[in-house]
Amino acid sequence: MNRTGLPLPWTGLIVALALLLQQAIALVYGEGPAFALALWQVGVMALGIASLALVLMPPRRIAFALGFLICAALLAWAFWLEHIEGLDPCPLCMFQRVAFAAIGLIFLVGTFHNPGRIGSWIYALLLVAVAGVGAALAARQVWLQSLPANEVPACGMGLSYMLESMPFLDVITRVLEGSGECADKGWVFLGLSIAGWTLAFFVAIAVAGIALARRD
Repeated sequence: MNRTGLPLPWTGLIVALALLLQQAIALVYGEGPAFALALWQVGVMALGIASLALVLMPPRRIAFALGFLICAALLAWAFWLEHIEGLDPCPLCMFQRVAFAAIGLIFLVGTFHNPGRIGSWIYALLLVAVAGVGAALAARQVWLQSLPANEVPACGMGLSYMLESMPFLDVITRVLEGSGECADKGWVFLGLSIAGWTLAFFVAIAVAGIALARRD
């Protein structure tokens, strides 16, 4: 039993069963870009990341600091892919970056504030809300990436141009609709695209935020 109250053997068992079920689904759907398979792969990774966070979770203040560093590292990696590897972010990617920046700011404020039980629940609710928005954006992009080539929408305007020429609410609507460039995976690791990994991290962050609030 670790400090979060989560039995370590059960954590390993859940992850192992999830991996086995992932393989079973892969046999049914094949290796194509099926949305169900993509979501399950994301779920497996989110479960693994969240389980690791729960098992290794340090005291609350250190956990907030680590959360900030993780968000900073993810944003740094995104900028590396953009400016060094030449992968231009789509509008949905840019909105997900904003969500990670907001989550990082919440973690940073929590680090200096070092809240008690009630304050931790407020931070947890903020983390769940922002991570939920980010997860919805990432899930939308994962869905676009799972579409057959003949169903992918046409490429749209860049985010900068939309912000300069359109009302902000119209920009949000256009971004949420998605466009052809959002369906391009670009970079894939362990079977997941950037959108898949960001979705997994958003889910894990929401779980970790609740776990932090429940700690003594």
